[in-house]
This record gives sequence, structure tokens and C-alpha cells, in this order.
Amino acid sequence: MRSRTADKEGNTRTDEVIALHPVESGMQLGRALLHALHNAGISVLYQDREMKTVWARNMREPWVPAAAEGDGILPTTQADRISTAKREVIASGNPQRLDISVPVEDGVRWFQVWVDADHGDGGDVQGVVTTMVETTEQRRREQTLTTLLREVSHRSKNLLAIIQSIATQTGRYSDSISDFLTRFRGRLQSLASSQDLVTSSNWRGAALHELVTSQVGRYGTNTSYNLRFRGANPYLNPNAALHIGLAMHELAVNSVSYGALSRPDGFVEVTADLDTTATGEVALALTWAETIGTDGGRETQKRFGSVALERVVPTSLGGTASLDIADGHLEYRLVVPHGNFETQ
Repeated sequence: MRSRTADKEGNTRTDEVIALHPVESGMQLGRALLHALHNAGISVLYQDREMKTVWARNMREPWVPAAAEGDGILPTTQADRISTAKREVIASGNPQRLDISVPVEDGVRWFQVWVDADHGDGGDVQGVVTTMVETTEQRRREQTLTTLLREVSHRSKNLLAIIQSIATQTGRYSDSISDFLTRFRGRLQSLASSQDLVTSSNWRGAALHELVTSQVGRYGTNTSYNLRFRGANPYLNPNAALHIGLAMHELAVNSVSYGALSRPDGFVEVTADLDTTATGEVALALTWAETIGTDGGRETQKRFGSVALERVVPTSLGGTASLDIADGHLEYRLVVPHGNFETQ
């Protein structure tokens, strides 16, 4: 059995149904189509030229008619749009498509509405078929994707700004191209490691303990022994994760070169305390402490490492920092305001 109909663009198409039983086929096809409409959430309304309802299938809220005629319980402006489209389709015979929004308590529901003319054998318009499909979830996914793309763009720009600052400062405190490349690669790898944690959390951030362990563990140390972490484990936002990760990298590099991590039995202590400030807000006080050798990092106070620890990182987080090296002991203390983290 074949039938010819016009598609949404007005082009003629042929619909073919194969192997229909002459007696049962009509009822079976009707039942199958009703099931398909129900499962797909499609509502269909047929009206004659006078806009009187002839039949309706799978009519759901907000399309449930308030009376025998009409467009259901839609807002007046949307109902008027659909009524106008129907009259135009009856007059011209050309299909129309509308996007309809319906305010609800928790936001907005969206629908696509197709209005098609029902042409008789002579080509005259006998009625109008209105098909409604809800597209709310599709709209929400599109909005979520748009938001995520904007967030990715924003974070990418921030990351590029951080890289530019690191490149500038590393170049300023490097003695040669080889020295620059070695230091710059290490810092980029540190950023990449922190970024991996941020990405794996769907851009939420990273837990402090995991961040510190990943940065120190990059140098082949036995973190179960060489790293002794005590205190709170707040969840850092992405910006804090990148900058605190950079601070941990600089401290670990210095320790591997001059300090406790340069010795098999050496270890560093990292303490995280949540302290209440004078304003009543909670701040993260992060301390790195270790025993160092006689050269113990004095030289690094003139290099980007100390600049990053005492200026770049605290400034980026709106906090404060101090680096004290004396009597074979190194202690770095970073105070991070609450806006950079949340407690778990």
C-alpha cells in the first residue's frame, strides 16, 4: 500500500507499508501508531477548516483542551500564535513550524509544533493537523553545553595567562636557554598534573591531599614515607588547585635538589589547618616543613621559585605567604581565604 503526502518543506514523498493483511491491517496499523505516539510523547490534533476538533490522540498537558475546541491550556500569547498559524495554513496550504515556550513552576517547558494542511484528492485543504513534541530536555542540554563551552573558554584563558606569567618569570631568573627550558618544562608538567585532577572532577577542583601527593610523587619519592600529611583535606576550586599545585612543585623541586627529599630517609611534613580569622571567616593555613642541608635552598630565594611561593601564588589566591629558611630548616606557610575552597 502506498500513499503520497507532502513533507514539512512541501515536497511530495511516498510512504510505503509492506505486507498488510487485508482485514487486520487497518486496526493493527492504528494500534501500532497509537503506541508509537504514546512512547515518543507526540501529541496530534486534527481540526476541520472551521477549527473544530475532529479527533485528538495522546493529548497531554499543556495541550489538554479546556473545551471541545481550542488549543488547550496554553498561555494566551502562545495559543494565539498557534491559532494564527493554523488559519494561515488553511488559507495557503503551506506547513508551518513553531517553537512554543510554556512557563511552569520550575522554569520553562519547550515544544516544537508542526501545523500541516490535510489536502483532499483534489488538492483542496480539508483540515489542519497539529503535531506537538516536547523539546525541553534537548533545550536544557544545549544550554548546558553552551555554558560548559563558555566555562572552558574562560578557564583556558586563565590557564594561558598563568603559563605566560610562568614563562616570563622563569626567563627572568634563568641563566641560560637550557636552564630556562628545564625549569619551564617542569612547571608546565606541574600545571598539567594539577589540570588533570581538575578535569577528572568535571572542573569542580581537587582535594588538597590528592593534589599535594600527586605533585610530590612526580619526583619518584615514596610518598607513603617521604610525605607526611596531617590535618584537614579541603576541596580546592580550579584556580586554587593550579596555584597551590605550582607552590607544591616549587617546594618539591627544591627539596629534591637541596632538602629532605634528596636523602633516602628524608621526609617533608605538610600540615593543613582550618583557622577562623578575625572577621569570622574560615581560612586554610597550609604549612610545608622540612630539614635541609647547609645549601638548603638559600639560592632559590633569588629565583622564580621563591617569587612564585611568596608573591605569585598568594596574590592569585588573595592570601598571604611566608618562606623562612634558617638553621638547616625550611618552612613555607600559605594562608588561603575561604573563597578558594570548601570543606568536605
